[in-house]
Amino acid sequence: MGRDYRYIGKPAKRRDGGQIVTGSAPFLDDLRFPNLLYGKVLRSPHAHARILSVDKSGAEALPGVRAVVTWEDIPDWRGGTPRNVRVLDKKVRYVGDAAALVAAESDAIAEEALRRIKVEYEVLPAVFDIDAALEPGAPLLYEDLPNNILPGGTPIYGPKCLKGLVRGDMEQAFAEADVICEGSAGFENIPNALPPEPPGAVAVWEPPDRATVYGTSQAPYMDKVSLYHVFNRELDIRCIGHHVGGSFGTKIMCWQVQTYAVILARATGRPVKVMFSKEEHMTSFTLRVGSRVQAKIGLKKDGTITGIQGMWLVDSGYYSFTTQCQVAVGLAELELFAQCPHWDLKTSVVVTNRNASGATRGFGGQELNSSFIPVLSLGMEKAGLDPLEVIKKNFVKPGGGYFWRNGEWYDYRGIDFTKTMDRGAERFGWKEKWKGWLRPTTVDGRRRRGIGVGIHGNADIGEDTAEAYIQLGYQASATIFLCAAEHGTGQKSNYPKLAAEVLGIPPERIAMTPADTLVTPFEFGPVGSRGTYAIGSAVIRAAEDAREKLLEIAAPRLGAPAGDLDTADGMIFVKNRPDKKVRWSVLGNDRTILGYGRFEQDFTMCNCFLSFVELEIDTETGKSEIVKIVNATDIGRIIDPPGLQGQLNACWGSAGIDGALMEETILDPDTGNILNANLVDYPWRPFPEIPDVENVILETPFPSHRFHAIGIAEITNAPGPAAVLMAASNAIGRWLFQYPVTPDRILKALED
Repeated sequence: MGRDYRYIGKPAKRRDGGQIVTGSAPFLDDLRFPNLLYGKVLRSPHAHARILSVDKSGAEALPGVRAVVTWEDIPDWRGGTPRNVRVLDKKVRYVGDAAALVAAESDAIAEEALRRIKVEYEVLPAVFDIDAALEPGAPLLYEDLPNNILPGGTPIYGPKCLKGLVRGDMEQAFAEADVICEGSAGFENIPNALPPEPPGAVAVWEPPDRATVYGTSQAPYMDKVSLYHVFNRELDIRCIGHHVGGSFGTKIMCWQVQTYAVILARATGRPVKVMFSKEEHMTSFTLRVGSRVQAKIGLKKDGTITGIQGMWLVDSGYYSFTTQCQVAVGLAELELFAQCPHWDLKTSVVVTNRNASGATRGFGGQELNSSFIPVLSLGMEKAGLDPLEVIKKNFVKPGGGYFWRNGEWYDYRGIDFTKTMDRGAERFGWKEKWKGWLRPTTVDGRRRRGIGVGIHGNADIGEDTAEAYIQLGYQASATIFLCAAEHGTGQKSNYPKLAAEVLGIPPERIAMTPADTLVTPFEFGPVGSRGTYAIGSAVIRAAEDAREKLLEIAAPRLGAPAGDLDTADGMIFVKNRPDKKVRWSVLGNDRTILGYGRFEQDFTMCNCFLSFVELEIDTETGKSEIVKIVNATDIGRIIDPPGLQGQLNACWGSAGIDGALMEETILDPDTGNILNANLVDYPWRPFPEIPDVENVILETPFPSHRFHAIGIAEITNAPGPAAVLMAASNAIGRWLFQYPVTPDRILKALED
């Protein structure tokens, strides 16, 4: 499909590829600052306690210690949704919560200072799961949150932000159904997305009220906005981004480590770096939300879903910054899959005494769909329905619509993904392998194979505003001004390709500014697969604007209207007289041509991704092993073939398929300690064990921007967990409703 373009759809080397493989790419820990201090966090050993006193004298007397800060030393700075979480508080709410901060001349001195701080705690009862938190009389994490329930909705998504889906007539929905099923399933293993680089920040204080923050975030401009509010709109924050060592969604929000660095820089007047250790990354940074669905679903014999009623319970950990956003997006994404007119699906966001949940690839929809599809499977079994046919019947199509996260209705104007589903099924061999519910595909002694399919879609491909500038250079070059950090996806290599196609110059002649909120325009961040459509549209429009200005300036010299001109390879020429031409350089080096592009959010289209999984289970040991994975999608137009394959092949990682097979954060039910907060005990898949993945990629032009493409990367891990659970249930002939499908759960199901 890229044959009619010079650069779009053609493989190209990543701009930072050489730096990454040689180790010269500058990550946060590589940056050097004069007079740098090192910040550390004293973390609570208790899951829930009140701080009665803090003796800092031993730490302050240590040579090389420059600051020791507790909640008593700072204003009432808060974050969260609502803003009820103090940056430092006199109460700790999980094992690892911050009790004090230290800045010192070296890491070693800072560590020794932590050991010398004496804290007296009053230990309080704690709650570690949804059930305990919701029990009558349960210990409260916050006095202003009765029953440990957070308020629904978020101002970010407006006054009609989705808190639940309630519309239609449930009595009519179930009256029209041929089959009604009820059940409960949960995605409560709170897996860790595990980006290689831990979160961190360097803060440089500039009196009286300004700070520059260098962070590990993929969205520097949103850091600026978030920190502005955390610091009660009292500080002027500049944020600078650079290489990010992976994110998988988790590093769109690094506000706490950033605030620690700012607080210590303010206290010392010197630059301070706070870099989490890997253990802190796994115990004190955000995890996936815990999800449990209790639902009643109506189905017709033709596969139509008539109604959905129930409760979605969400475990947010000890606070929320993005959970209400995840709930709103998750509800909307379920509508894409289940286009039924009758809904009564309510939600409840619960706080518990573990580290917080936050943004993770899949952003709410993965957790909801992974919990919902196992319950829907009960109805599909009762009706004797093939799950692929139910997916094809109910996924949104032209003429359909949905309420998106902001509570507004959107008429869908994307494509019909039925062809995508059929092509994926054909490559996988679905029709030949499907034997019915709870029936293995093959049996070989104690080894049984089962198959499953999952689906996910997201209209956040067009979320939020994006802005970009493009400045043209007189020697046929250009510079893109864009506040986007490179977080591993290679998008910063793709934006020059988009601009190059518009401007007619090679991508190698197009530079990009670093992400710097002082220099670059507003940009929400490369999240939610919005990089291709939303950010890409801003870059394309900036290039088009710059091109138009270039041609207008050249028009008098060529004696032709700007509309009759074109440009390619640094030459401007008359379209019907290509011999009549001038170089960009003749326009002079004393003028600036600056193009501006802006994208306004658009939720009228979505992406779609299916994962077909074949799983083999040893019924004697309970061990499960992936036999085959086939993914299918349609993205309109491939921008970068190798980058796309890399994103699709990563469907197993970042708490995706392996979140259903092995990944699980083990919380001690008595103390609240995470027992596997290391890369030995936390089960994750090393490179030699990565399974082969087949990808079916269609290119049906979308009505997006001039290159008709949309993004897909954010959801490529989302359908996998439900597909794995379905495959495992079919292999052993027993229903499984919990993740992951570890050997002990397999064997218990077989015994039962």
